[in-house]
Amino acid sequence: MRNGVKAAVVGGVCVTLLSGAGYGLYTFASAMSGDSGTAAGVAPPRTGPPSGPEVKETANAFFAAWEKGDAATAASYTNYPEAAKTLLTAYGQDAHIAEVRIAPGTPDGATVPFAVTATVSYDGASKPLSYRGTLTVVRGVTSHRALVDWRPSVVHPRLRQGDTLATGESSAPRIEAVDRTGKVLDRGKYPSLGHLLDELRGRYGDRSGGRPGVELVIRHQAAPDGGQAADTPLVTLVKGRPGRLPTTLSASVQAAAEAAVMKYPESSVVAVKPSTGEILAVANNRNDGFDAALLGERAPGSTMKIVSAATLIDNGLTTADGPAPCPPSAVSESQTFQNLQGLAPDEHATLADSFARSCNTAFIKFADDLKPDSLTREAEDRFGLGRNDWQVGVPTFDGRVPASGGPDTAASLIGQGQVQMSPLNMASVTATAITGAFRQPVIVPLSLDGRAPARARGLAPDTVRQLRAMMNRTARTGTAAGVMAGLSGDVGAKTGSAEADDTAGSDSWFTGYRGDVAAAAMVQDGGHGIDAAGPIVATVLRNAG
Repeated sequence: MRNGVKAAVVGGVCVTLLSGAGYGLYTFASAMSGDSGTAAGVAPPRTGPPSGPEVKETANAFFAAWEKGDAATAASYTNYPEAAKTLLTAYGQDAHIAEVRIAPGTPDGATVPFAVTATVSYDGASKPLSYRGTLTVVRGVTSHRALVDWRPSVVHPRLRQGDTLATGESSAPRIEAVDRTGKVLDRGKYPSLGHLLDELRGRYGDRSGGRPGVELVIRHQAAPDGGQAADTPLVTLVKGRPGRLPTTLSASVQAAAEAAVMKYPESSVVAVKPSTGEILAVANNRNDGFDAALLGERAPGSTMKIVSAATLIDNGLTTADGPAPCPPSAVSESQTFQNLQGLAPDEHATLADSFARSCNTAFIKFADDLKPDSLTREAEDRFGLGRNDWQVGVPTFDGRVPASGGPDTAASLIGQGQVQMSPLNMASVTATAITGAFRQPVIVPLSLDGRAPARARGLAPDTVRQLRAMMNRTARTGTAAGVMAGLSGDVGAKTGSAEADDTAGSDSWFTGYRGDVAAAAMVQDGGHGIDAAGPIVATVLRNAG
């Protein structure tokens, strides 16, 4: 236990004595007699949610100690005093934040809003700091005291687990990131790029020709693989001089992507240039701030049928015009798979028919004819997926298509089972499918730091011809037709929806291309592909011409 535990043996009975402020007393006489009642003169411990007066008293005591810079005392009013003391100590010492004033708002039940004003000072430079936060008061499990429910966001709303605060010379100069035409990419205009700009600054700031300044930053916890996320600046005390950093992004495509995701909660989209692999846009609209566009790991549903169709063609099992019957259900390894409700069976369907209508059972019926690693080999060797070797310029998830046996082999063919993708992965899949060449996506030029891109064999011209024809048919007359209507030129698409273990509904997936732009989107718990992800992709493609 955090506040210490001592055990004593008295008369053959082991009695645990708990030390630390706020722990209730349990008398030896009661323990020996088996009496669970309250000892004479000792008030019973309080139970249930904290009362209004308790909430106010605890919050005010916590605020008063915080204002004084007394980290130990402030931490004692929380339910995780060690963690609280560490961060509150860093607040005053490492972050050099002083003159703290906290104004509590009106409590809403056990939640107390508050406003903080303070001063950040370092090496003769000072700047004001102000922000709003909230805390919640809970009943201590063992102490029964009213305590602040500790989490880093109590100290600052942008802090997460493992984060801390620090003030000093920047680890890297600020950057002025520019798009492919030289237009400045401002995080105020393109909010989805905020974390990416921080990451690019951390990686390339010292190559951009700038001079470091002095800042208050959030310093993030190192990742399990040892990678260190870039600091997040909060206050600039001394500006320094920003460096200029070229990116492959397109301001116009990025603006379209930002507008598109704002219409759908928990959505993400990526656009790439198939002829080069250059990333044109990355946008997210998520409550948790996670970059699912580049780092998401979700089952891609039927968008995976692009890779699956290529696998069937390359392994000689069928062709676009060859047989791929679509029965009402299909069994593989004693597991029965169904189509989406309302999809009429077609025993005479070709692969192109079943692809355009997104028939699951047509693909499932080929599972027993494939080796357990056939899909994995296709994904890795031809599409460059799942090898964890992409050098994009920022952290990315590179897809996962593990070799599987049993019913997972069939599930993988329809983008379920153990298959995991991000929108970036599926945009790259589409780019490879329509050009035949795997070009690893990039967001800053490879020449900037001499990165060696990942390589893959790509696809045979005849496979490309068949995939393009099937995707074009899907966009014109298949499941994607309603979304892609009105888009001129050379177009293609694939819809998808995927069941996820952490939601009751389905994730909406959609990937498509128009000319030399490919885009893929995912909307968590968004339903069918045409419900949410499809309109996002169509908007991006419509504005990327």
